[in-house]
Amino acid sequence: MRDATPQTINLKDYTPPAFLVSTVDLDVDIRESLATVHATLKLARNPARGDTAEPLVLDGKDLELVSVAIDGRAVAASDYRVDDAHLVLAQVPDAFTLETVVRFDPWKNTKLEGLYATKAGLVTQCEAEGFRHITYFIDRPDVMAKYAVTLCADKARFPRLLANGNLVAQGDGEPAGWFIGNVAADLRRTAAVHWARWEDPFPKPSYLFAMVAAQLDVLEDHFTKRSGGKALLQIYVEAGKLDQAGFAMQALKKSMRWDEEVFGLELDLERFMIVAVSDFNAGAMENKGLNIFNTKYILARSDTATDFDYYGVDRVVAHEYFHNWTGNRVTCRDWFQLSLKEGLTVYRDQEYGADEYSRPVGRIQEVRQLRERQFPEDAGPMAHPVRPDSYVEINNFYTATVYEKGAEVVRMYATILGKDGFRKGMDLYFQRHDGQAVTCDDFLAAMADSNGVNLDQFSRWYSQAGTPVVESRGEYDARKKTYTLHVKQACPSTVGQDRKDPFVIPLAVGLVDLDGRDMPLEIDAACVFGAGRNGNTTAVLAFTQAEQSFTFTNVGEHPVPSILRGFSAPVHVKHEYTDSELTHLMAYDSDAFNRWEAGQSLMTRVLLAGIARVRKGLAMEIPAELTEAIGRLLTDGSRDPAFAAECLQLPAEGYLAECMEVADPDAIRAARLQFMRDIATKYRTRFEGAFRHFSVAGPYSPDAAAAGRRALRNAALAYVTTIDDATSRALAFLEFRRAENMTDAMAALTCLANSGGAERERALSMFYDKWKDEALVVDKWFRVQATSWMPGTLDRVSALTAHPSFDLRNPNRARALLHSFAMDNPGHFHAADGSGYRWIAQQVIALDKLNPQVASRLARTFDRWKKYDDGRQAHARAALEMIRDAKDLSGNVGEVVGRALA
Repeated sequence: MRDATPQTINLKDYTPPAFLVSTVDLDVDIRESLATVHATLKLARNPARGDTAEPLVLDGKDLELVSVAIDGRAVAASDYRVDDAHLVLAQVPDAFTLETVVRFDPWKNTKLEGLYATKAGLVTQCEAEGFRHITYFIDRPDVMAKYAVTLCADKARFPRLLANGNLVAQGDGEPAGWFIGNVAADLRRTAAVHWARWEDPFPKPSYLFAMVAAQLDVLEDHFTKRSGGKALLQIYVEAGKLDQAGFAMQALKKSMRWDEEVFGLELDLERFMIVAVSDFNAGAMENKGLNIFNTKYILARSDTATDFDYYGVDRVVAHEYFHNWTGNRVTCRDWFQLSLKEGLTVYRDQEYGADEYSRPVGRIQEVRQLRERQFPEDAGPMAHPVRPDSYVEINNFYTATVYEKGAEVVRMYATILGKDGFRKGMDLYFQRHDGQAVTCDDFLAAMADSNGVNLDQFSRWYSQAGTPVVESRGEYDARKKTYTLHVKQACPSTVGQDRKDPFVIPLAVGLVDLDGRDMPLEIDAACVFGAGRNGNTTAVLAFTQAEQSFTFTNVGEHPVPSILRGFSAPVHVKHEYTDSELTHLMAYDSDAFNRWEAGQSLMTRVLLAGIARVRKGLAMEIPAELTEAIGRLLTDGSRDPAFAAECLQLPAEGYLAECMEVADPDAIRAARLQFMRDIATKYRTRFEGAFRHFSVAGPYSPDAAAAGRRALRNAALAYVTTIDDATSRALAFLEFRRAENMTDAMAALTCLANSGGAERERALSMFYDKWKDEALVVDKWFRVQATSWMPGTLDRVSALTAHPSFDLRNPNRARALLHSFAMDNPGHFHAADGSGYRWIAQQVIALDKLNPQVASRLARTFDRWKKYDDGRQAHARAALEMIRDAKDLSGNVGEVVGRALA
């Protein structure tokens, strides 16, 4: 049968929990194909509810209930009710101790939530609602308790027994008085066992609970905290992978030091543990003191990981560690407040990355991802505010809006209040709410109160969905020497929100003179936020109304405005720049982001015109100014190779589709390729010279300077190989053969996968034969084929699902092949005959039976189906209806498909 009709959960219906839990004591016995959990909870009625007659309702799924006791007395089966989702006790005291014993088989858990099996053993994933798969509990984030856990298992099979907090005792055999002897006398031990007891001194919600019973290798180090105490650091990895854990350990230590220096936040435990496993639905999880990671974001070695992989490890390790305070010590009251912890922590890891690497390049990459993922989400059927009003399946709201747009909202606080003002707000937030489950409004209040400002209007960023559009027009008065910027804002209607009130938009603006210099700015102080006073060259305009005008005085000549410097707000900006003005900003803007932005705007303009010409069977035209600007990037690349590499990247196919009223994926791909081929043909000698010049001598290092040089040389190779002649293919194949690190090897392999020569199959075969025993590298092999633009890609990808190394149950492998094809290969996914849609629909249905969370993410690739022509829409609708009508469809996928079809 299909899942029971899902219930919509509404923010407006929030009520405090009827009961609170002060302590949780778990005894966990692990045997062959069975886990038995004895839970002892100390509960009391919540005075905030004021009802002394409410029943106790506990969440629980896929559990076999063995027994229930209150205050040591067994409860008869007739005195409680159990269904598929709850244990209900109608009559309980106002304060009492509840004991339950449950059993379940973690080896049958393919959903990878709760306690489940991986290659190394058993691990947990409890966010958002996984704890109810382990024991009966009030599984919501505003129920915070102190946890103690005792684990007992086969010592040879599960030598590592871990849980949150501090290790307080351990030993061989069973602990004295071990409960399992009374409830499972029929289950005999088959081997020697051992046990470990862990206690977490800090209250936490159930979603932050974690435990591990596995066979793992460990890397240990120590960290001296600023207060002088030492903390033990441990990274546990699957057997044989210890040589790939060193970089993650260094990243952990760097992030700990950064958090002390920048936010004054120190580790609050005597140890900090990370466990990395191959089967994990997310990138990582911030469980208090015991982070569980996907191996993708821990394992890194120069021959197996690219520069981007190293960067990802550094950022994700930092992100999960930063959650220790922004998410763990202060957590969210309910799941509508998810961005309270995720948006804030993404911002913190972005700032860490900016300090450790290149701030301009990092900002460019963040905005590119926002535009390619979040902006379409804002315009699609799953559009929702940063703080959603409702949800059906909470796992569907771990979205780009909550994370990336949420981070932009936090960044706007910092822009408006300044660095010191933001730190004051953070300090007050922790002072007020340490140990509490709170809301986005509480965070806003801390920012406002600590700085003595009114941020009531700013709260609209939390409650209104959609991407605001800012239209601007400049007016220069030579006689008065004034320059006035007229701006107006509007936000398109979204699901359930037709009308939007004006946002607070911190609009960072500069004026560039004809010689390319920034002009000192003079403007009424009331028009700007604190960071933009007179004499500065960037003003942060306080744009708060539907329409406003801002006048700069003592402007000696007609300037070129540099608007939205540093991408100071998550908005679309429409300003009628001429091609020459954009070229001027590309060359001279002091704001690196806007220098890149000017190039992207000009490329977008040229590509959209080219798409229109391609559809008419005409060749595209590239203005001389843009061609020359690209040539200068190659000539001047030595000044900042990483930045030059970013500037050479064309706007993505998906982004260009969003810029069209009716998207044409075939014409988009053809125009982009033609653009690259034309530029590569004109500057072939320069590109080949850059490829040779920016090679990196000596041993591999993932540092920003070396990574930047590799980025530029590999961008040059990508341009040259679009020519796809014997010489370019030979160059790529030679690079593939002699590459001494995975960054260069993958860059060459990607070029070959998009070429038509025999070298393509040789390289793919050689790569797999060399790396078939390294799972993360094999993921790259699947992905490079799934994203190829060559004809026949769908047939190849479909055949790869039968490859011995493909496993639909493994989230990384499924994402590498299926998600990569659907998300990152629009030319083939949106095939005019509907073949891409039909195939992905079949994969969603198959995956949903194993892992609904991963399946629903794949179903999200249909979000923008109405952006395409009538023929494609008909095929997409048929594919969505095929999914909708599948037998036993999960609520996760059902919600996504239902909203897409609505």
